[in-house]
Amino acid sequence: MSPTRRRDWATIPNLITLARFALLAPVCVLLWDGAGTLAVVLLLAWACTDWVDGLLARALDQRSRTGEIMDPIADRLGLAAIAATLALVDLLPWAALAIIIIVDLATTVLASRAALRGRIEVSVLGKIRTAVLMTSIFLLVAAAAWAPGLLDAGRVLVWIAVGLHVLSGADYILRASRAPQGASAGAGPPSPR
Repeated sequence: MSPTRRRDWATIPNLITLARFALLAPVCVLLWDGAGTLAVVLLLAWACTDWVDGLLARALDQRSRTGEIMDPIADRLGLAAIAATLALVDLLPWAALAIIIIVDLATTVLASRAALRGRIEVSVLGKIRTAVLMTSIFLLVAAAAWAPGLLDAGRVLVWIAVGLHVLSGADYILRASRAPQGASAGAGPPSPR
């Protein structure tokens, strides 16, 4: 098969996204057992795969429709599972978890059709939201493992991230509702992948 005709799913960035899915269960199990150094390191590795897959997709010119679909699913599923685990072990407020899940469900129901058809793309606000949410969860776990006195500061950052999550979800839904039925989002791909 020639390089120009490679299968859409057969890319290095997609392999990294699959690794993010594979890391999810061990991360959640370690968090359930208690926030220790291994949990922090594995959570950091999980979070970094989101940045690395997008970087490689652009650098290697391996953007793919499969990646555009898989990447946000890995983000949302992973963040929800990790947040749920942290709520179960009393590190994350239950209200924050509920808001994250409600926004993700609303976005899925109200905007996924437009996103899957390429009519809307990921916004700068969405990228910032994901980075702040992942960073806040990482810092919360790191504080629990190494500096329990900083847990309250970590929770404040989580609430900032949750606020960005609500704004980004509302923006995504609004843009999906305004997107023309037959049009794509523009010249670029619908996501950074």
